Amino acid sequence: MPAFSASAPGKIILFGEHAVVYSRPAIAVPVQQVQARAIVIPDPLAPRGRVWIQAPDINLDCAAGELSEESPLRKLIQILQAHFQIDHLPACILRVSSTIPVAAGLGSGAAISVACLRALSAFLGAPLAVEHVSALAYEIEKIYHGTPSGIDNTVVAYDRPVYFVHGQPIEFLSVRQPFTLVIGDTGRRSSTSGPVGALRQAWLANSPPYEALFDRACEIARSARSDLEAGTLSRLGSLMDENHALLVQMGVSSPELDRLVAAARAAGASGAKLSGGGWGGNMIALVEPELAEQVSTALLESGATHTLITQVRP
Repeated sequence: MPAFSASAPGKIILFGEHAVVYSRPAIAVPVQQVQARAIVIPDPLAPRGRVWIQAPDINLDCAAGELSEESPLRKLIQILQAHFQIDHLPACILRVSSTIPVAAGLGSGAAISVACLRALSAFLGAPLAVEHVSALAYEIEKIYHGTPSGIDNTVVAYDRPVYFVHGQPIEFLSVRQPFTLVIGDTGRRSSTSGPVGALRQAWLANSPPYEALFDRACEIARSARSDLEAGTLSRLGSLMDENHALLVQMGVSSPELDRLVAAARAAGASGAKLSGGGWGGNMIALVEPELAEQVSTALLESGATHTLITQVRP
Protein backbone atom coordinates (compact mmCIF):
# COMPACT_ATOMS: atom_id res chain seq x y z
CA MET A 1 0.00 0.00 0.00
CA PRO A 2 1.29 3.52 -0.74
CA ALA A 3 2.77 5.85 1.83
CA PHE A 4 1.76 9.50 2.05
CA SER A 5 4.34 12.15 2.87
CA ALA A 6 4.48 15.90 3.34
CA SER A 7 7.02 18.46 4.51
CA ALA A 8 6.97 22.02 5.81
CA PRO A 9 9.70 24.65 6.22
CA GLY A 10 10.89 26.47 9.28
CA LYS A 11 10.28 30.16 9.69
CA ILE A 12 11.97 33.23 11.09
CA ILE A 13 10.35 36.45 12.29
CA LEU A 14 12.04 39.53 10.87
CA PHE A 15 10.06 42.15 12.78
CA GLY A 16 7.25 42.47 15.28
CA GLU A 17 7.42 39.40 17.52
CA HIS A 18 5.48 39.81 20.77
CA ALA A 19 3.87 43.04 19.55
CA VAL A 20 2.00 40.85 17.06
CA VAL A 21 0.12 39.23 19.98
CA TYR A 22 -1.30 42.71 20.71
CA SER A 23 -2.67 43.26 17.19
CA ARG A 24 0.40 44.98 15.75
CA PRO A 25 1.95 43.77 12.49
CA ALA A 26 4.81 41.33 12.15
CA ILE A 27 6.88 40.17 9.19
CA ALA A 28 7.97 36.55 8.86
CA VAL A 29 9.60 34.50 6.13
CA PRO A 30 10.01 30.74 5.55
CA VAL A 31 13.41 29.13 6.04
CA GLN A 32 13.78 26.31 3.53
CA GLN A 33 17.12 25.01 4.84
CA VAL A 34 15.32 23.34 7.73
CA GLN A 35 12.26 21.14 7.31
CA ALA A 36 9.75 18.98 9.17
CA ARG A 37 8.59 15.81 7.45
CA ALA A 38 5.69 13.44 8.08
CA ILE A 39 5.13 10.03 6.47
CA VAL A 40 1.90 8.04 6.89
CA ILE A 41 2.00 4.30 6.17
CA PRO A 42 -1.25 2.33 6.15
CA ASP A 43 -1.22 -0.49 8.72
CA PRO A 44 -4.18 -2.73 7.83
CA LEU A 45 -3.13 -5.54 10.21
CA ALA A 46 -3.18 -3.23 13.24
CA PRO A 47 -6.22 -2.91 15.52
CA ARG A 48 -8.98 -0.68 14.17
CA GLY A 49 -8.25 3.02 14.62
CA ARG A 50 -4.72 2.65 15.99
CA VAL A 51 -2.28 5.38 14.95
CA TRP A 52 1.27 4.40 15.87
CA ILE A 53 3.58 7.40 16.13
CA GLN A 54 7.31 7.18 15.53
CA ALA A 55 9.27 10.35 16.25
CA PRO A 56 12.90 9.35 16.86
CA ASP A 57 14.00 12.98 17.33
CA ILE A 58 12.11 13.01 20.64
CA ASN A 59 12.39 9.27 21.41
CA LEU A 60 8.71 8.68 20.78
CA ASP A 61 7.49 5.26 19.62
CA CYS A 62 3.96 4.47 20.80
CA ALA A 63 0.28 4.54 19.93
CA ALA A 64 -1.32 7.99 19.85
CA GLY A 65 -3.81 6.86 22.49
CA GLU A 66 -0.95 6.31 24.93
CA LEU A 67 0.13 9.95 24.75
CA SER A 68 -0.98 12.46 27.38
CA GLU A 69 -4.07 14.56 26.71
CA GLU A 70 -1.74 17.59 26.44
CA SER A 71 0.37 16.04 23.69
CA PRO A 72 0.30 18.17 20.51
CA LEU A 73 0.40 15.05 18.32
CA ARG A 74 -2.56 13.49 20.11
CA LYS A 75 -4.41 16.80 19.90
CA LEU A 76 -3.61 16.99 16.17
CA ILE A 77 -5.26 13.64 15.52
CA GLN A 78 -8.33 14.64 17.56
CA ILE A 79 -8.62 17.93 15.67
CA LEU A 80 -8.32 16.15 12.33
CA GLN A 81 -11.01 13.64 13.31
CA ALA A 82 -13.32 16.46 14.36
CA HIS A 83 -12.70 18.34 11.13
CA PHE A 84 -13.62 15.31 9.02
CA GLN A 85 -16.35 14.24 11.46
CA ILE A 86 -14.98 10.74 11.90
CA ASP A 87 -14.61 8.68 15.07
CA HIS A 88 -11.14 7.40 14.25
CA LEU A 89 -8.48 7.32 11.57
CA PRO A 90 -7.75 4.14 9.65
CA ALA A 91 -4.92 2.21 11.30
CA CYS A 92 -1.58 3.63 10.26
CA ILE A 93 1.97 4.48 11.25
CA LEU A 94 2.86 8.18 11.44
CA ARG A 95 6.58 8.88 11.19
CA VAL A 96 7.69 12.37 12.13
CA SER A 97 11.15 13.88 11.72
CA SER A 98 12.53 17.40 11.69
CA THR A 99 15.77 19.27 11.18
CA ILE A 100 14.25 22.35 12.86
CA PRO A 101 15.60 23.00 16.37
CA VAL A 102 12.89 22.75 19.02
CA ALA A 103 12.00 25.79 21.17
CA ALA A 104 14.36 28.01 19.18
CA GLY A 105 12.03 30.42 17.38
CA LEU A 106 12.17 28.64 14.04
CA GLY A 107 8.58 27.39 14.00
CA SER A 108 9.32 23.75 14.79
CA GLY A 109 5.90 23.05 16.29
CA ALA A 110 3.99 24.69 13.45
CA ALA A 111 6.07 22.92 10.80
CA ILE A 112 5.48 19.50 12.40
CA SER A 113 1.74 20.20 12.64
CA VAL A 114 1.51 21.36 9.03
CA ALA A 115 3.46 18.37 7.71
CA CYS A 116 1.36 15.91 9.74
CA LEU A 117 -1.96 17.50 8.77
CA ARG A 118 -1.06 17.35 5.10
CA ALA A 119 0.20 13.78 5.18
CA LEU A 120 -2.73 12.47 7.23
CA SER A 121 -5.38 14.27 5.17
CA ALA A 122 -3.82 12.88 1.99
CA PHE A 123 -3.94 9.43 3.61
CA LEU A 124 -7.67 9.98 4.21
CA GLY A 125 -8.12 10.82 0.53
CA ALA A 126 -9.12 14.40 1.25
CA PRO A 127 -6.04 16.69 1.13
CA LEU A 128 -6.69 19.84 3.11
CA ALA A 129 -6.68 23.24 1.44
CA VAL A 130 -3.92 25.51 2.69
CA GLU A 131 -6.31 27.76 4.63
CA HIS A 132 -7.64 24.75 6.53
CA VAL A 133 -4.12 23.47 7.21
CA SER A 134 -3.22 26.85 8.68
CA ALA A 135 -6.40 27.10 10.76
CA LEU A 136 -6.05 23.60 12.23
CA ALA A 137 -2.35 24.11 12.90
CA TYR A 138 -3.26 27.28 14.80
CA GLU A 139 -5.40 25.22 17.18
CA ILE A 140 -2.40 23.01 17.90
CA GLU A 141 -0.18 26.07 18.34
CA LYS A 142 -2.25 26.92 21.42
CA ILE A 143 -0.72 23.91 23.15
CA TYR A 144 2.81 25.05 22.36
CA HIS A 145 2.40 28.75 22.99
CA GLY A 146 -0.66 29.41 25.14
CA THR A 147 -1.83 32.55 23.32
CA PRO A 148 -0.22 32.29 19.87
CA SER A 149 -0.42 35.13 17.39
CA GLY A 150 -1.03 32.81 14.44
CA ILE A 151 2.00 33.96 12.50
CA ASP A 152 3.91 30.67 12.72
CA ASN A 153 1.20 28.47 11.24
CA THR A 154 0.45 31.09 8.58
CA VAL A 155 3.95 31.53 7.16
CA VAL A 156 4.73 27.80 7.43
CA ALA A 157 1.46 26.63 5.84
CA TYR A 158 1.54 29.15 2.98
CA ASP A 159 5.35 28.95 2.60
CA ARG A 160 5.56 32.64 1.68
CA PRO A 161 6.75 35.84 3.33
CA VAL A 162 3.83 37.40 5.16
CA TYR A 163 2.85 40.70 6.71
CA PHE A 164 0.65 39.50 9.49
CA VAL A 165 -1.87 41.22 11.74
CA HIS A 166 -3.87 38.94 14.01
CA GLY A 167 -7.54 38.86 13.03
CA GLN A 168 -7.01 40.55 9.68
CA PRO A 169 -6.80 38.99 6.20
CA ILE A 170 -3.40 37.54 5.34
CA GLU A 171 -1.15 39.85 3.35
CA PHE A 172 1.66 38.25 1.40
CA LEU A 173 4.83 40.28 1.20
CA SER A 174 6.57 40.96 -2.11
CA VAL A 175 10.30 41.02 -1.42
CA ARG A 176 11.83 43.05 -4.27
CA GLN A 177 15.52 42.36 -3.62
CA PRO A 178 17.16 39.25 -2.13
CA PHE A 179 18.94 39.61 1.18
CA THR A 180 21.06 37.35 3.36
CA LEU A 181 20.56 36.42 6.98
CA VAL A 182 22.76 34.57 9.41
CA ILE A 183 20.78 32.75 12.10
CA GLY A 184 22.58 32.06 15.35
CA ASP A 185 21.34 29.55 17.92
CA THR A 186 22.03 30.37 21.57
CA GLY A 187 21.63 26.71 22.47
CA ARG A 188 19.23 27.74 25.22
CA ARG A 189 15.80 26.25 24.71
CA SER A 190 12.82 28.35 25.72
CA SER A 191 9.17 27.61 25.14
CA THR A 192 7.43 30.59 23.58
CA SER A 193 4.68 30.37 26.18
CA GLY A 194 7.16 31.45 28.90
CA PRO A 195 8.13 34.93 27.66
CA VAL A 196 4.69 35.44 26.09
CA GLY A 197 3.03 34.76 29.44
CA ALA A 198 5.48 36.87 31.42
CA LEU A 199 5.02 39.80 29.08
CA ARG A 200 1.26 39.51 29.30
CA GLN A 201 1.42 39.63 33.10
CA ALA A 202 3.61 42.74 32.94
CA TRP A 203 1.25 44.34 30.41
CA LEU A 204 -1.80 43.56 32.56
CA ALA A 205 -0.09 45.12 35.58
CA ASN A 206 0.95 48.31 33.79
CA SER A 207 -0.09 48.53 30.15
CA PRO A 208 0.83 52.09 29.02
CA PRO A 209 4.63 51.64 28.71
CA TYR A 210 4.18 48.34 26.90
CA GLU A 211 1.58 49.80 24.57
CA ALA A 212 4.16 52.47 23.64
CA LEU A 213 6.73 49.75 22.90
CA PHE A 214 4.19 47.85 20.79
CA ASP A 215 3.29 51.01 18.89
CA ARG A 216 6.94 51.66 18.02
CA ALA A 217 7.37 48.03 16.96
CA CYS A 218 4.36 48.58 14.69
CA GLU A 219 6.02 51.60 13.08
CA ILE A 220 9.22 49.62 12.54
CA ALA A 221 7.36 46.73 10.89
CA ARG A 222 5.53 49.12 8.56
CA SER A 223 8.79 50.84 7.60
CA ALA A 224 10.44 47.48 6.97
CA ARG A 225 7.56 46.38 4.77
CA SER A 226 7.88 49.52 2.64
CA ASP A 227 11.62 48.99 2.26
CA LEU A 228 11.30 45.30 1.40
CA GLU A 229 8.62 45.93 -1.21
CA ALA A 230 10.56 48.83 -2.70
CA GLY A 231 13.84 46.91 -2.71
CA THR A 232 15.60 49.62 -0.71
CA LEU A 233 17.30 47.70 2.06
CA SER A 234 19.72 50.30 3.42
CA ARG A 235 17.57 50.95 6.54
CA LEU A 236 16.73 47.34 7.27
CA GLY A 237 19.70 46.72 9.56
CA SER A 238 19.07 49.77 11.72
CA LEU A 239 15.40 48.82 11.97
CA MET A 240 16.47 45.40 13.25
CA ASP A 241 18.72 47.03 15.83
CA GLU A 242 15.90 49.22 17.08
CA ASN A 243 13.46 46.32 17.17
CA HIS A 244 15.92 44.35 19.32
CA ALA A 245 16.22 47.28 21.73
CA LEU A 246 12.42 47.29 22.11
CA LEU A 247 12.41 43.55 22.80
CA VAL A 248 15.05 44.06 25.48
CA GLN A 249 12.78 46.63 27.10
CA MET A 250 9.89 44.17 26.90
CA GLY A 251 11.98 41.76 28.96
CA VAL A 252 12.12 38.92 26.43
CA SER A 253 15.81 38.97 25.53
CA SER A 254 18.57 37.14 27.42
CA PRO A 255 22.32 37.55 28.04
CA GLU A 256 23.01 34.88 25.42
CA LEU A 257 20.92 36.65 22.79
CA ASP A 258 22.39 40.05 23.57
CA ARG A 259 25.92 38.65 23.34
CA LEU A 260 25.30 37.11 19.91
CA VAL A 261 23.57 40.25 18.64
CA ALA A 262 26.58 42.34 19.70
CA ALA A 263 29.03 39.86 18.17
CA ALA A 264 27.21 39.91 14.84
CA ARG A 265 27.25 43.70 14.68
CA ALA A 266 30.95 43.79 15.59
CA ALA A 267 31.69 41.30 12.81
CA GLY A 268 30.11 43.51 10.16
CA ALA A 269 26.39 42.71 10.21
CA SER A 270 24.17 45.60 9.10
CA GLY A 271 21.84 44.87 12.01
CA ALA A 272 20.82 42.06 14.35
CA LYS A 273 18.03 41.11 16.72
CA LEU A 274 16.50 38.20 18.54
CA SER A 275 13.84 36.33 16.60
CA GLY A 276 10.85 34.55 18.05
CA GLY A 277 9.80 34.18 21.66
CA GLY A 278 13.14 35.09 23.23
CA TRP A 279 14.72 34.05 26.55
CA GLY A 280 16.94 31.90 24.33
CA GLY A 281 16.47 30.35 20.93
CA ASN A 282 17.74 32.16 17.87
CA MET A 283 18.86 35.57 16.75
CA ILE A 284 19.23 36.85 13.19
CA ALA A 285 21.77 39.13 11.55
CA LEU A 286 21.39 40.98 8.25
CA VAL A 287 24.64 40.70 6.29
CA GLU A 288 26.14 41.36 2.92
CA PRO A 289 26.62 37.96 1.24
CA GLU A 290 30.40 38.23 1.28
CA LEU A 291 30.35 38.74 5.07
CA ALA A 292 28.05 35.83 5.90
CA GLU A 293 30.81 33.35 6.77
CA GLN A 294 32.69 35.98 8.78
CA VAL A 295 29.61 36.76 10.86
CA SER A 296 28.82 33.07 11.24
CA THR A 297 32.31 32.41 12.60
CA ALA A 298 32.02 35.33 15.03
CA LEU A 299 28.74 33.96 16.35
CA LEU A 300 30.22 30.50 16.91
CA GLU A 301 33.21 32.04 18.70
CA SER A 302 30.78 33.98 20.91
CA GLY A 303 28.88 30.92 22.06
CA ALA A 304 26.38 30.05 19.32
CA THR A 305 25.85 26.30 19.21
CA HIS A 306 25.34 26.42 15.47
CA THR A 307 24.52 28.87 12.71
CA LEU A 308 22.56 28.86 9.49
CA ILE A 309 23.01 31.11 6.48
CA THR A 310 19.85 31.70 4.47
CA GLN A 311 18.80 34.01 1.66
CA VAL A 312 15.36 35.50 1.38
CA ARG A 313 14.46 35.78 -2.29
CA PRO A 314 11.74 37.56 -4.26
